[in-house]
Amino acid sequence: MKILGIGNAIVDVICKVEDKFISQNNLTKSTMKLVDEAEFKKLLSTLKVEETVSGGSVANSIVGLAQLGNKVGFIGKVSDDDLGGKYEEGLKKENVQFFYSKKKEVIPTGTCLILITPDSERTMVTFLGTAGKINEDDIDKSAVKKSEILFLEGYLWDEGEPKKAFEKAINNSNKVAMSLSDLFCVERHKPHFLELVKNKLDITFANEQEIMTLIDVKKFDEVINFAKNLNKLIIITRGEKGAMAINKNKIEECSAKSNLKIKDLTGAGDLFAGGFLHGYINNKTIKESLEIGTEMSSKIIQIIGARLKR
Repeated sequence: MKILGIGNAIVDVICKVEDKFISQNNLTKSTMKLVDEAEFKKLLSTLKVEETVSGGSVANSIVGLAQLGNKVGFIGKVSDDDLGGKYEEGLKKENVQFFYSKKKEVIPTGTCLILITPDSERTMVTFLGTAGKINEDDIDKSAVKKSEILFLEGYLWDEGEPKKAFEKAINNSNKVAMSLSDLFCVERHKPHFLELVKNKLDITFANEQEIMTLIDVKKFDEVINFAKNLNKLIIITRGEKGAMAINKNKIEECSAKSNLKIKDLTGAGDLFAGGFLHGYINNKTIKESLEIGTEMSSKIIQIIGARLKR
């Protein structure tokens, strides 16, 4: 197997809203907020649903990799309920091997409200459900060992059982990549993420704001200096400024695509990571891998949702 992803198994509920909905509900645009089931249902009851689809950050990347012809797998915790069944079906339909045997859990399958404002930005409200209860027993050690690259998401990391699951996966991996996922995650787990980036990860994906917050700097040049001093591959997406890969003293850049009809930025980072890893695992150059990531990202932001249609 080329790549095994481990992440939050979340069903995405996509809704279009006005900016005032974001402010009225004390949400911060373009970030993710964790809520309990009651608050999630309350918000959902006021909205018109555009689409419901299997989601989760790393799962979106893994589906993109499968669509590009790679043999891939995914581990994520769902319950044996209606949404859990739909989640598993969604992966299998995309030729992703699901290394998790679902059973009836006390807590239901996780869901994420993806709120799309007129500027195409996405704000997420997540009820993690049983996805956030992943533990080391849920990690298929054999699947991790058989994969060339293990791909993790910052959204999944948390103290307690999820941390143990993370550590078991990393300790049995051949090579490990991780996305920092979201500014909320970086601020919440800064010392832990910094330790992972410096000492555990081979490849780190971040956007400009996330990496600058992680290392507490105000200028991007300081990010470059930080990354050069690591013997790691750091991939940074910079919006309209394109994307950059830093590995020791070598820097590669790729321009952003222009004249796109942007509909929804959900999944832009996920598909970028999927595209980059496709190039990387299939022996493309770093520059070519950045270009494939940019191409995939450009496609996804021109449709609603975080999965490309076959």
